[in-house]
Order: sequence, then C-alpha cells, then structure tokens
Amino acid sequence: MTPRVIAHADMDAFYASVEQRDRPELRGRPVVVGGTGTRGVVSAASYEAREFGVHSAMPTALARQRCPHAIFLRGDMARYTRESQRLFAIFRDFTPAVEGLSLDEAFLDLTGTQRLLGPPREVVARLRRRVRDETGLAVSVGVAPVKMVAKIASAAAKPDGWIEVPPTEVRRFLDPLPVRAIWGIGPVAGERLGRAGFATVGDLARARAERLRDLLGDWGLGVARLARGDDLREVEPYRGSISMSEENTFGDDVRDRGRLEAAVLVHAESVARRLRRAEQRARTVVLKWRPAERRAPGPRGYALHTRRVTLPEPTDDGQVLYREGLRLLTAAQLEEPVRLIGVGVTNLVGTGKGQLSLFEATPDAEERQRLNRALDEIRDRFGHAAIARGDAGAAERAGLSLQIKRGEEPELPRSS
Repeated sequence: MTPRVIAHADMDAFYASVEQRDRPELRGRPVVVGGTGTRGVVSAASYEAREFGVHSAMPTALARQRCPHAIFLRGDMARYTRESQRLFAIFRDFTPAVEGLSLDEAFLDLTGTQRLLGPPREVVARLRRRVRDETGLAVSVGVAPVKMVAKIASAAAKPDGWIEVPPTEVRRFLDPLPVRAIWGIGPVAGERLGRAGFATVGDLARARAERLRDLLGDWGLGVARLARGDDLREVEPYRGSISMSEENTFGDDVRDRGRLEAAVLVHAESVARRLRRAEQRARTVVLKWRPAERRAPGPRGYALHTRRVTLPEPTDDGQVLYREGLRLLTAAQLEEPVRLIGVGVTNLVGTGKGQLSLFEATPDAEERQRLNRALDEIRDRFGHAAIARGDAGAAERAGLSLQIKRGEEPELPRSS
C-alpha cells in the first residue's frame, strides 16, 4: 500500500503580509489587522507585532496596550479573498485534492504523485517558490502521512519554512509536544488532563484507554489514537455549504430595538445574497445574540443564545429572512442590552432540488425575485457598497474571519 503523503500549506500572517506587500511604508513595522473599535478582535498580526505578544483572536484593546506603536488596520476582505483564490489556483496545479480550511491554509494530498512530480521535498520547494514568485508572500508547509501531523509540522516550520515528518518519525515528533497540540483539546480539557498527570502527547499515547475514557468520555479513545499518530481522515475537497451566517459585535451595548432590527436587516440581506450566489435556499432561519453581561472570564465569557424557525418552503429572499428574524427577536423578549447579534440559515437545498411549492408564486414574490436579481447585478458590477436598503444600518464586525464555512465565499466586487 502506497504511504499517504499529506501537505499542509499555511500562509504566514496572511492579512498583515498582504498589507505590507502592497504598502511599502508598512514593511518592517508592526501591523495589526482586524476590528479597530473598542470591542475589536485581532484577525492577523505581522511578525513584528508578534514580538510584543500580539496574536490573532486577541482583543484589539489588549493589542494596543502591548504594542501601542503598531499600525492598526480594518483590512480589505475582498483583496484578501482575491489573493486566496490565486493561492488555491497554485495549490490545485500540484494536486486536485485540495481541502481548504481557511482563506490562507489548505491540505494537499500528494499521495501517488511522486512519479509525476518528484519526492515531497522537491514538490514543496516548487510550491513555496511559486507562491513567492506569483504573490510575493511566504507560505510554510508541513508534510506527513496524516493530516494532524502535517498541520502541526507547518506551524513548527513558521515563519517561511517547511518540515517533513516521515512515517517512521511520527511518534518521535509528537511525543514531546504539549497535550493541547492534539486537535480538539482546548483549555478545559487540557487543564483536566494536566491535573491527571498528562503533560505531553507521549503521555496520552502511552495511557490506558480506560483512563482516558474516564477523563474525556468516548472522545478520549479518539484522542489516544491521534496521540499515536493514527489519523485516518482523508483530504476532502470542498463540499456544499451546510450553513451561512452573518453577525456583528456592537461598539457599545445596545438595548434600542430599532438598532437591533437594523442589524437583523443587514445580516438577513447579506445572507440572502450569499444564498443566491451559491444557488441555494434555506429551510431554517437562526437568530443568535450575546447579552452584554459577562458570565465567565476570558473571550468566551459572554453566553451565546440562539432561536430558530423552520420555514414551510425554502427561501433565498432577504425580506423573508428579515421577517422571520424579527419574529425570533420578538419571541426572545430581550430584557438586557446586547453586545452581538447575528442571522444565520441552515438546512440548505439547491435551487433546483427543493420540493415544488403547492402554491403558485404570488405577484409580490415574483416582484421581489426580480428586484433581488436586479440588486445582485448592480452589486456584482459596481461593488458591494453600490446600493443598500435605506432603512439598513451599518453592521460593525469585531474582526475579519479567516474561516471557510463549508464552501462559503465572501462576497467580492466584480467587474463588468
């Protein structure tokens, strides 16, 4: 059986690196990209900023304290997405089996390509050189027989390097790492394992299965397999979206119903545009919010609440999503201020795959479909901000996201 060869390619400080490439005055200076408001979140930090302890997912306010002389930028998602598309085109020149995890990282299955492309070290060298030559950006790469080890190796190779972990070296590579290097082990599970005497991945690999099951439930058995380097997950090119959502964190706590409704409208229309672009419709609408009161320390200390409703027929109409979002907002009976609100959809079906309606489309529905198509064409030609509903407010996001949600693509301005 041919040994698997999995590469994990991860761009170095992607958003910040794009800004430094395009703006020479920023090179060599600490650059932080993300939300710039009082509740903003860092999406990317240049390596100059990281020297001061600034990192992604950190509150912008803390980043300003640690590095007050940094350049803080809101960022340009359309530009970053265009760069991502260039990167993925390069990746697919080396193998069609590319699984994107985010705009700036992907798994590449190179199994069986050695006869055509050469050994992994040569393939990785060519890939990294092409990325540098065609985009002016640096990519770090890890190569291993399993996905988890390849991802850990790429992180260890940063910045601008690469590491190969052959099958015979997997255990030697993993054993000294801290337990949190294993996928899925977060702060809570990591602390629980630490109290039980498990400090390294090697400790987990040598543990009795019953002991890990007692600590982590049935999931503990999977953790033990990963600790031994047993990861059977395949590289999966994109499948269809399973959900879409838009949300924002307000600059100040919001109690005013009008501001909440305006935010729901903005998000409903945005999600609807993404549905239409993906040629999908949604059966379920989700409203989510975080109250202003902190329930626990740390960034996850604000409780997330959701309400949802399933529609009699799937839709891609923003007005329908907005109407249902308002009903959910009313049903929530919010009595305290809100710091975050969002609208999402799930239970998606293709526009040609849904069950036919029992009723003919009403003239009002047909008119809205024509209006939506016209608005989409205007935005595609002149940009996202070219036209908006007059009663739609601005939706401020805490930070830009690198995550790809099952095939979702951020909206881009398209030229004619």
